[in-house]
Amino acid sequence: MFWRPAFEVDLGRVLGPLKRGRGSLNILTDERGITWLASNTPDGPGTLALRRHADGRIEAAAWGEAKDRLLTGVPALLGADDDDSGFVAHHDVVARARRANPGLRLGATGVVWDWLVLAVLEQKVAGKEAIRSWAELCRRFGARPPGPAPERLRVPPAPETLLGLPDWHWHRAGVDIKRRTALVNAARVAGHLERAVELRGLEGRHWLRQVPGIGVWTAAEIAQRAWGDPDAVSFGDYNIPSMVGHAVLGTKTDDAGMAAVLAPYAPQRQRAVRYLEAAGHTRPRFGPRIELRDYRAM
Repeated sequence: MFWRPAFEVDLGRVLGPLKRGRGSLNILTDERGITWLASNTPDGPGTLALRRHADGRIEAAAWGEAKDRLLTGVPALLGADDDDSGFVAHHDVVARARRANPGLRLGATGVVWDWLVLAVLEQKVAGKEAIRSWAELCRRFGARPPGPAPERLRVPPAPETLLGLPDWHWHRAGVDIKRRTALVNAARVAGHLERAVELRGLEGRHWLRQVPGIGVWTAAEIAQRAWGDPDAVSFGDYNIPSMVGHAVLGTKTDDAGMAAVLAPYAPQRQRAVRYLEAAGHTRPRFGPRIELRDYRAM
């Protein structure tokens, strides 16, 4: 399938929020420049391959039970349903970031489960720790994807797979009891959680939060990836409030301060955050780091 978008597509940028370096065994780019995505969907598992041609066309191929769903979802995945025309920059730094990144779009995968697993694993732990657990679960309990996919690619563990894992496998993957319980709770109702993509917005996030262990931060992280929610801010994040505070105010701030800064941007507060991130703003690197805990040794 070929799709010619009416806008410039940067595959690396629009799919960036889905990736976690080499720990992302469900999405990777090979030496030919083809990006591969392996997914669990309501139709079953599937593999999607994407390549951008020099003339701007996107070539897509898919395999597995989810083949049709994945191909139909390519435009939304790459930001075709996203529109920032109503966005107003209320701060100079945001305006500059927007001018520097005119092609920034929020993509939507159209599915919840895979991104729920990743978001729960990232709860209240250092990024390296979460990525290690994500890679371990995908490598050992994820399925080989359908089609001619790279050897490393894996479909993330399905809900029924996680429900069947005994304690020692969770322990080996470095997942503590709190995150493990949240994942088991979600796996029991996984089919119902996909409805959040249809509800979208605050209602969709509220739907996800009915699962014990899925809070504001986790629901926002899922919403950003599942339906490209432009207002889903990750309140409770270790880095984002400080990044927003230093970028806009020139000083560190907390969730309450970030909420005040972003209030004028509703219902596109997350878009303002993404513009700042795309412009290279980060949390200043000073102070103590989060201690890395290896639950496998406990």
